[in-house]
Amino acid sequence: MSFDEEWLAARAVADSNAVMRLNQAPAPGGGAPDLALDQDQIGAIGSEAYKLHTRLQTDGKHAATATTEAAGALTREGFASGAALLKAGTLWEGQVKTLVAACANISNGLNYSLSSHAKDEQQLHADFTASAIDKYLT
Repeated sequence: MSFDEEWLAARAVADSNAVMRLNQAPAPGGGAPDLALDQDQIGAIGSEAYKLHTRLQTDGKHAATATTEAAGALTREGFASGAALLKAGTLWEGQVKTLVAACANISNGLNYSLSSHAKDEQQLHADFTASAIDKYLT
């Protein structure tokens, strides 16, 4: 097998492995899984997760000060809703932190996947280049 043939065969295997397949249950009547993502889609999802992460860090906290002040004012005036509003604000902050962390995990995980695939591709190239050189030296 020539270097070009070996490279193309390895490239085809690498490309087929680059597609992340989700929901591996076969489609009714057999066939391919119903959801697949390629490198470009993975990159786009990671990018959107990062954008959402950045926006949530700032936009998710816009009402924090006003909510705390309103809850304090209601409590000072003897309204039971002040404590409820403070509790709602605290729960909101917890939910925002959870979403920010989830977006960071998604973005970082997908970036790692893309980076790892690129490193694998470089290693395959180096291995096949070396195997072609070895062929001519022996």
